[in-house]
Amino acid sequence: MLTFIVNPVAGNGYTMKIEPQLQAELTRRGLVCRFVHTDAPGHATQLAREAAQEEGCDGVIAVGGDGTSFEVACGLMNSGIPMGIIPAGTGNDFIKTVGIPRKPMDALDFLLTHSAHPVDVGGLNNRLFLNVCGTGFDVTVLDYTVAAKKICRGILPYLVGLIRGIVHSRPVHVRLTADGETQERDVLLCSIANGRFFGGGIPICPVAVPDDGLLDLIVIPHQPRWKIPLFLPSLLMGRVLRFSFTIHKRCTSVDLYAKGMRLNVDGEILNLDEAHFTVLQGTLSLFWSPNEQEV
Repeated sequence: MLTFIVNPVAGNGYTMKIEPQLQAELTRRGLVCRFVHTDAPGHATQLAREAAQEEGCDGVIAVGGDGTSFEVACGLMNSGIPMGIIPAGTGNDFIKTVGIPRKPMDALDFLLTHSAHPVDVGGLNNRLFLNVCGTGFDVTVLDYTVAAKKICRGILPYLVGLIRGIVHSRPVHVRLTADGETQERDVLLCSIANGRFFGGGIPICPVAVPDDGLLDLIVIPHQPRWKIPLFLPSLLMGRVLRFSFTIHKRCTSVDLYAKGMRLNVDGEILNLDEAHFTVLQGTLSLFWSPNEQEV
């Protein structure tokens, strides 16, 4: 049996529009499934954990955005029960890394026709992350994106956030240690990635591989504000690693310190001074195709 965990507020309620379509298609295929709804932050983790413990569970499917997928993943860690994703949120960034189609009905067909394979999960202090964490420019952009999400979907809120983020961006002074090597500097952006995309489809690390047992550290040192619009188009086209000033390192652990840091964790902002990142290799089973990732 498959359990579908639906976040009714994801995508400004878009999930509730597609749920009947999903149910109809599953019935047509003669599959035994059930649908449950979340009613608070963190509820999807509890529902996923409970579903995984039930006899005859063949998989747990997250229906929502990146936040819903993250919560379901937390409930399925090391359970051996495969996870599927039906994208119905605003950004849906992680699916782009693992090759899951963007249209919900196509994603349903995908998970019903693909096998489960292990993927890595990131560890952050005493919690987890699935996609990308970071501080700096992306946090400023996210602040303005959240407000825009209330009135529009897709990449448009992120474009609004980008424009306003350029105007209000400020450098962040960080000290970071990656696999024992330490550096201290002002940065425009510092990201630790398990996935390739953030911010509604921006390829912050086009070479990230979610099952290689490594994290990708991307650092863009502080740049004058007037320069940001000049390299932003190349960033949006996935050329960030080609910039002469970009620092990229694959590593198994990263320690990040910044006084009063605001950290973007899969779209959620945390306030903390220190962050310790690790990689938990192959701890999540996911319906995906390693050969169908976006580039």
